[in-house]
Amino acid sequence: HLLYIERMSLFRNPDVRPPAVAQLFYPGDARSLADEVTSYLEQTQDTPLAPGFPKAVIVPHAGYIYSGPVAASAYDLLRPARGVVRRAVVLGPCHRVPVRGLALPAASAFDTPLGRIPLDEEAIASIRGLPQVVESAATHAQEHALEVQLPFLQQVLGEFSLVPLVVGSVAPEKVAEVLEHLWGGDETLFVISSDLSHYHSYEAARRIDGATVQAILGFDAGISHEQACGATPVAGALGIPATPQAARTRWSAMPLSRSRRGARATKPSTEGSFCRSRAPRYPRRWALARKAARRLQKSPG
Repeated sequence: HLLYIERMSLFRNPDVRPPAVAQLFYPGDARSLADEVTSYLEQTQDTPLAPGFPKAVIVPHAGYIYSGPVAASAYDLLRPARGVVRRAVVLGPCHRVPVRGLALPAASAFDTPLGRIPLDEEAIASIRGLPQVVESAATHAQEHALEVQLPFLQQVLGEFSLVPLVVGSVAPEKVAEVLEHLWGGDETLFVISSDLSHYHSYEAARRIDGATVQAILGFDAGISHEQACGATPVAGALGIPATPQAARTRWSAMPLSRSRRGARATKPSTEGSFCRSRAPRYPRRWALARKAARRLQKSPG
């Protein structure tokens, strides 16, 4: 039994961050996990054909039973990115160990049941000198917000390198500065991990989340952590200045899906996924559209 106690430092490779919430937020064995992610992706409604793929997505990070179908509606749009995107920059809030700034891990790779993802050392080196970027193995050790995105990325993109950033106490404009440094071209994708409101009645959550959706669609970077636990990285993504690099991609947003959570549930809300995208190697075309998950969970009673 001792051989399977991964979290004991005696048996852990310090250069690899092992999965912390496998079997809790998503299946812990490779076959079951791959099958579940594939099932969510196959359940998304058909989208009108459009060139290219998103430059950035905002997706929820609750357990897959709550967030899987909603997250899949965003990741489904990334299918054309396979073989093009080679770097995924994933940002999310910290739920366990607080940190000031944006935290990089000490590890050089992240493991999931689907395999090992190397960190992008070149990209990480480009931001290490920024004063708001720190290193914290403790902040990353049990954080689920980034981890739950990785199996979807592995299934959709195949091979890629990772820049994982846990966003703590930091001004949104400092987050935007980091995103600008990492902007890159078609090879770079941004994933912002955030649920919406938490632990309200269904009616209150719908009201709060509706206002948040409109704020995001209006590029209002003033959303609060009461509205979205990932408000800081979301605000950073919404507030990237029109530098020459960013200006080449006109930004828009797309609410992609509605929640499958029960009508009377008080879980964190996974009300919507959002997409800000451009069409590489095609004329830049932006859309505002909504997709709905096929099977909405009906309210009890």
